Amino acid sequence: MDEVWQYQFRIILLGDSTVGKSSLLKRFTDGTFSEVQDPTVGVDFYARVLEVEPGCKIKLQLWDTAGQERFRSITRSYYRNSVGGLLMFDVTNRRSYENIKEWLKEVNRHVYPQRTIFVLVGHKSDLTDDREVSREEAEKLADTLGLNYLETSAKSNSNVEEAFVKLTACIYESMKGGEIALEDGWDGVKRGFNPRALDRGKEGKQSDCNC
Repeated sequence: MDEVWQYQFRIILLGDSTVGKSSLLKRFTDGTFSEVQDPTVGVDFYARVLEVEPGCKIKLQLWDTAGQERFRSITRSYYRNSVGGLLMFDVTNRRSYENIKEWLKEVNRHVYPQRTIFVLVGHKSDLTDDREVSREEAEKLADTLGLNYLETSAKSNSNVEEAFVKLTACIYESMKGGEIALEDGWDGVKRGFNPRALDRGKEGKQSDCNC
């Protein structure tokens, strides 16, 4: 029997090929890590439920998109129906970092007039000797783009849970603030079973997210 959840958020992971999107998702959804990953062809699907506050569970529908240009026409079709995502680069690959602005520009062009909330993620933080992008530089970029920033490692299981929890919390707070609404024909947010009223969460509660 499926776990009871109040809302479903459709989430995408974006970034260049080999930044570790599949590894991060596998670690988050089933707790495993493999040194060797088959490249994603088009889009892969994962799911997990998080409890954002007592009694309110969110089902995350997670879409792992291929980073190669030849699959871009396929992955673009998933942008519009996503409410949030992790925008990822590899801290040991400067090119993947330099491409972040282009990824963000492309997805924003396709989701308009909808709003997609992102968290910037620097992956493979365990490879300290091979870094090509410093934490300070990445934090400055995140600040410029108005995004939260975390560094993760699927291998060492560092900040994996935190990245998805932070993104989910930002989306949920935006819902409570009325910035994101459920709309017919849009799959970014869907009601589940026994949805809670968000009104009681609005009183005196402010989000600390840079969303």
